[in-house]
Amino acid sequence: MENWDKINETMKEYINTLHNELGWFTDEELQNTPKRISRFYKELYDNHKYKFTLFPAVKDSMIVINNVEMYSLCAHHMLPFFGKVSIAYLPKNDGKIAGVSKLARAVVKTASQPQTQEYLSQELINELVKNLDPQFAMVKITAQHMCMMMRGIKQQESIVTTTSLYVSDEMKPELATLKAEAMELMK
Repeated sequence: MENWDKINETMKEYINTLHNELGWFTDEELQNTPKRISRFYKELYDNHKYKFTLFPAVKDSMIVINNVEMYSLCAHHMLPFFGKVSIAYLPKNDGKIAGVSKLARAVVKTASQPQTQEYLSQELINELVKNLDPQFAMVKITAQHMCMMMRGIKQQESIVTTTSLYVSDEMKPELATLKAEAMELMK
């Protein structure tokens, strides 16, 4: 990206302004922290680059992956939220399945930008539908939010759970059954 120098300068100005107002940083931190922040954002952005490997579906059965670690940034406060993601999907009979590591990479990709957890759930469903064209897909995210833990309400034990789902038109009559099966497998 062509604007990394500008991002570095903006981070330097930001850190220096905080230091001038609050006296928070050492000389080493004033020198290097802006670059560290910029590298972190670049690393997050680089997570968007991966290939969604597909294979022919073998049979008509639900595929579930649980406990995929997720780290993201709250778009409202720029503080981290983190937790676990579960993904369930039912491929079409003549459809495709994903390499399981690609499901984890899809989580990393979609989590690698500031957003809300609700938005993250829906973006992950969109990624799965775009790449897999499944009959059914469901995402469940449980996360803790630093914006709730270290500021405002200061709730250390609260966990936010979101779910998003997709169901093809032909499977809509089966939605309740599919959702129940996915929830059971996601426990």
